[in-house]
This record gives sequence, structure tokens and C-alpha cells, in this order.
Amino acid sequence: MPSNLSLMRPEDCALVLVDLQAGLAFGVGSEDRQVLLNNAVALARTARVFGLSVVASTSASKVYSGPMMPAVQAAVPDVAPIERRSMNVWEDDHVRAAIEAMGRKRLLISGLVTEACVTFGALSAMASGFEVLVVADACGGVTPTSHDLALRRMEAGGATMTSWIQVLLEFQRDWTRKETYTSARAIVESNGGGYGIGLAYSRDMIHPA
Repeated sequence: MPSNLSLMRPEDCALVLVDLQAGLAFGVGSEDRQVLLNNAVALARTARVFGLSVVASTSASKVYSGPMMPAVQAAVPDVAPIERRSMNVWEDDHVRAAIEAMGRKRLLISGLVTEACVTFGALSAMASGFEVLVVADACGGVTPTSHDLALRRMEAGGATMTSWIQVLLEFQRDWTRKETYTSARAIVESNGGGYGIGLAYSRDMIHPA
């Protein structure tokens, strides 16, 4: 099993998307919702470019929360979210079995809301022997304080905090890796804020002599 001190490799990792649904996003107060959606989409696109296995889950999709947000679903169109009842994804037999079936012991977790479904799943996965990295800027909490406390609780329990851009750069690692270069750069340009603007500028305006 990889150490949480070692750099991530795509072949060791799986992505778990927890309840990225509009009905739950309405209650997010820890982050601007559009920024959160941008980050979740970027993470999902990154998973596809680097060949990660992906499991997505939803809850109360018919009565309150709605389906997985369309922009996230469009980034992983072949992933069918698994509907569940428990707030803890690990306590749902179908979701847990799907995660275990991926055969990857390093889990990246993103979702809503941080204080409940993300935290419960992360702590339970670690208790079951998985290494967990929480993509904190692709998670949303009810308030900034409760979101931060939830991240701190997961970190105290052994989870590693990261961001979607760090995940992408850690997987790419070397911009001469041509098989993923174009797609990875496209994600940064469209979702990476000022960094992406700079990349687009350098491509369009800076020409070596």
C-alpha cells in the first residue's frame, strides 16, 4: 500500500464523488458555489484524463437533492451514480462493494456536505485500510467553520488534504509526458483561474525565436 508521504500515481488511485447534487449545493456556505462546481468538474475531468476508476453516489435524488450536477456528470458520462440511503457511503453495501471492486487502496474523495457524507465515508474507509486524500476545494460545507472543522477531523484521523490542481499536477508531473499533456493543459486553461489564463497567454503570445 502506498504511503501518504509518497507522490500519487494514477494507477494507485480511485476517485469517489459523494453527493455532488444541486439540492445539497444550495446549502453550501463554505465556498462560492460556482467555484465549488468548477473545482469538482476539474477534478472529474482530471480523473478521466489520467485513467482513474470513478465511483459516484447520490442520496435523496428523487425527493430533494436531484441528480448529480449536470456539469460533473458530463465530465464522467459513463459513470452511473449509485443511489443510497445512509449518510455514510461506506455503510451502503452497493457503494462500498463498488469502491472495493476497483482494487485501488488510495482514494480521492470529493463531495457534499463535508461535515457529514464526506467525513463519515473518509473515516470509515480509513478504518477499513484505505488511504484517503480529501480534495478539500472540491468539497462544500454548511458554513466555513464547520467545513474547516470537518477537514481537521479527517486530517486528525489520517486523511491527507489536497486540491484538484495539486492532483492534476502530481499526476502529470512532467510536461513532456505527451500522452496526457494536451488534455491536462486544457483542464488548467479552462478551470485553473489565473494559472490557466497564464498558460493560454503563453501559448498564444509567446513565440520562441
